Amino acid sequence: MTDQSVVIIGLPASGKTTFLAALWHLVTEREFQTSLTFGNLRSGDLTYLNEIAALWRDAKKQERTAVGGSRIVSMNLMSAQQSSLRVTFPDLPGEAYLRMWEDRDCEQEVADVMKAEGVLLFIHSDTINAPQWVVDEVALSRHLNVEMPKGQEVEWHARHAPTQVQLVDLLQLLRTDPLDIGPRKLAIMFSAWDKAEDEGLSPQEFLVEKLPLLAQYLTCDSDDWSWQVYGISAQGGDYDNTDDGARPSDDAERLRGLDSPSLRIKLVKTDHESSNDITEPLAWLME
Repeated sequence: MTDQSVVIIGLPASGKTTFLAALWHLVTEREFQTSLTFGNLRSGDLTYLNEIAALWRDAKKQERTAVGGSRIVSMNLMSAQQSSLRVTFPDLPGEAYLRMWEDRDCEQEVADVMKAEGVLLFIHSDTINAPQWVVDEVALSRHLNVEMPKGQEVEWHARHAPTQVQLVDLLQLLRTDPLDIGPRKLAIMFSAWDKAEDEGLSPQEFLVEKLPLLAQYLTCDSDDWSWQVYGISAQGGDYDNTDDGARPSDDAERLRGLDSPSLRIKLVKTDHESSNDITEPLAWLME
């Protein structure tokens, strides 16, 4: 038996819970052949997994993981060679990672699960906070004939830092004591890929163009990350809000009309190849 663990990390609303819901559906319903198959649930709340999978099948938005709370899910997945692999998913709130960036601190429970051999880093492709340059703001104000306010000092806060700055710092923390366990494998997952694929970029090209600092950090190999980049659309479109009385979205109606819920899943690799198998990044992490 190969005993390995995987940790899902990402800033708030980056798609972590949606991925877990889609994965649970895929490996339990077995509608398609996958690189890894379900063995058994080692620990975790079966009711919780079934609930998030049911919301996913019904094309309804997931409730955000509560701040201060977490759910540890551990399951055995089987490889094609029938090796049993333990995969541990700490479904931590995104605020736990913000706290590491802003306060340079984390709870012991978070520190323990961050020492996994494999890392799934989720980045929402449609909500990246890009750097803002003063010269660009001035040029835009002149173009719009809008006077720039003067003498209004804006206090800096760590939460306002660009997405790529926060992510590079998070990865560096994983290679610093007390979280460092040596070289690790990293799968970068651009979630909501259906909102980015019209740009015609591969996931790796998207990384270079949208998050150049993160791309340069990984390419220079200073922290010995072995890494791959994927685009993932685990929803396939916009889901309904879970609020009572909310109008169903057109995307949600279309997705509910598919012959199989698994058809809404799309995983895109660096070479633009795609599949419905979101266990592929896990299989790569465990090689």
